[in-house]
Amino acid sequence: MIQSIVHIALVVRDYDEAIEFYTKKLNFTLVEDTYQPEQDKRWVVVSPPGSVGTTILLAKASKPEQELFVGNQTGGRVFLFLNTDDFWRDYNEMMAKGIEFVREPKEAPYGTVAVFKDLYGNLWDLLELNEDHPIAKRMK
Repeated sequence: MIQSIVHIALVVRDYDEAIEFYTKKLNFTLVEDTYQPEQDKRWVVVSPPGSVGTTILLAKASKPEQELFVGNQTGGRVFLFLNTDDFWRDYNEMMAKGIEFVREPKEAPYGTVAVFKDLYGNLWDLLELNEDHPIAKRMK
């Protein structure tokens, strides 16, 4: 059996501002932006550069109760984990583009990591896993 997680939905305030952030600040690729008239919404999918795995569905909050979770989908915990093949390249580029890091880079047993905020305040790990980490081995 082969299964995979295709998308993770990220509740956003506005499609276009979210696309702008993810494609311009994080260099993600806009995979799809399709209007769905039957639901009067857009299907917007972004992906980290070079990724062939899980993508992010930018899902615009459509109800007041959903708006409460924009930027706080996990109650203040790190929500998403962006692995890179060159931590310092990406960290320096993100800093130059004004990305706010709330935890400075550190060496951890699993690799190099720092925590940043997206445009809504969701927390992300930027990390470069050590070569011997089980997930890094699966990615080869």
